[in-house]
Amino acid sequence: MTTPSTTTDYDVLVVGFGPTGAVATGLLGHLGHRTLVVDRLTDVYDKPRAIALDHEIFRHFDNMGLADAIAPHVEPFTASEHFGVDGQLIRRVHMIAKPYPLGYTPSMVFSQPPVEAELRRHATSFACVQAELGAELVDLLQRPDRVEAKLKDAGGQLRTVTARYVLGCDGASSTVRQIAGIALEDLIFDEPWLVVDVRVDEAALAKLPRNSAQFCSPARPVSFLIGPKNHRRWEIMLLPGEDPRQMERPENVWSLLSPWLTPEDGELWRAASYRFHALVAADWRNGRVVIAGDAAHQQPPFIGQGMCQGLRDATNLVWKLDSVLKGISPDALLDSYTAERKQHVIELTGKIKTIGQSICERDPAAARRRDTQILLEGGGKPLEITRQEIIPPLRTGFLMRQDGAARGSLFPQPQVLRGDKACLLDKITGSGLRIFIDGRRSDAPSLIAHCAAHPELIPTAIAPAGTDASGMLEETDGVLAGWFDRHGVAAAVVRPDHYVFGTARNAGELGSLLREVGSRLHGHLNPDLNMEKTA
Repeated sequence: MTTPSTTTDYDVLVVGFGPTGAVATGLLGHLGHRTLVVDRLTDVYDKPRAIALDHEIFRHFDNMGLADAIAPHVEPFTASEHFGVDGQLIRRVHMIAKPYPLGYTPSMVFSQPPVEAELRRHATSFACVQAELGAELVDLLQRPDRVEAKLKDAGGQLRTVTARYVLGCDGASSTVRQIAGIALEDLIFDEPWLVVDVRVDEAALAKLPRNSAQFCSPARPVSFLIGPKNHRRWEIMLLPGEDPRQMERPENVWSLLSPWLTPEDGELWRAASYRFHALVAADWRNGRVVIAGDAAHQQPPFIGQGMCQGLRDATNLVWKLDSVLKGISPDALLDSYTAERKQHVIELTGKIKTIGQSICERDPAAARRRDTQILLEGGGKPLEITRQEIIPPLRTGFLMRQDGAARGSLFPQPQVLRGDKACLLDKITGSGLRIFIDGRRSDAPSLIAHCAAHPELIPTAIAPAGTDASGMLEETDGVLAGWFDRHGVAAAVVRPDHYVFGTARNAGELGSLLREVGSRLHGHLNPDLNMEKTA
């Protein structure tokens, strides 16, 4: 593969500098790509919107060098308790137990304005990144080797820039999506809700539930979330005949909050009415134009995955775009982006819809049947589930063709020894395309030798501390040893976004796996990249 000779102003134009656009820009900047990011707003929106993130996303923040800067604005997500018609506990959604598989608290809450500001600061710290705030995309024209983008600055002046690719991260009403002619598919969920954020006075916090909660009352379903510090959020279903704009008025908001708080108990930070939608773009790419985040999908917020999904888009796309821009892979590699992310969004949205429809049941008799069924599923007790088991793996796209153990799942991140101190695995191996080998096996040296023909894929053997195996990393908590045992595999090829490309049980399977990933990456095998229909 050779890099095209066409001269463009930028490698990538990112439209939208919210969390998805900022992460994509920061990743592109770190990889050295000439990137222009534009946003029609001149500053970070000062009200909270997203409130939840998970360990997969925090792992990427840590890979970007942002963990320490973001940590002050993040706290563990409390368990979410679901209460039925008569106020009884029917379901509890919590986190998986320690040792945590990715090395971080699995579910977290955060304050979006300061975190978004850190994401922007990081993105603009690279010399190859230019940000233009107060600038608006007006039009796009695709050429065979570039995209011409017409921009309008804050003063109304128009100019044209060129980029090899355009990434639209410009929200639910995406201009990029509309210009590219990409349609939205309706996943059939549409409910009016009021989202209320309050900074609660210290003395009033004792009035509120100790855990996040879903009040599944048919009279009016309500979600309660515990945010960082004194931030508390209510998501309140609006009833037929209620005017969303009128319900945003402070007197009406405080009336809705009266079971918990009075106006003297805190500061009303935000009250905004929304329609909770379930939508997904038919295709996420049109030639050299790609969309991500809310531009590509919208889903109900019931397990706090909205922003996480957008950042999964960014981390999925950027490593592939990097490989294409550097001439390592053909442009067709980008087709796997829609295949992987669309299917994942549809599957996760289906699960969220099921939870949401259960919460939103307005018929009292049906709600009682729901309560009975959930308690039956829990063996007569409140049903216990984790947020992590709700998130599906990747099922199609840039994955080994033959279905195998752990294919498409997230690869764990154990604590490993660096000298006499423990650190997380990514600190040592980085986040490229990697091979991990079970260092406890007697054939580990021959497995490592099989990797010699693929110098771009550096193998790492890992064994539990005290195994007395020279030249191997030692893990301290048994997370990876347990993973190898559970799946019955000897080695795994892991993508830059930490998803497992494929696994092998022995040297023969590893040789085949390495040949496949190399051929697929360079576009020498089956140009459909194992992409099945996702609609």
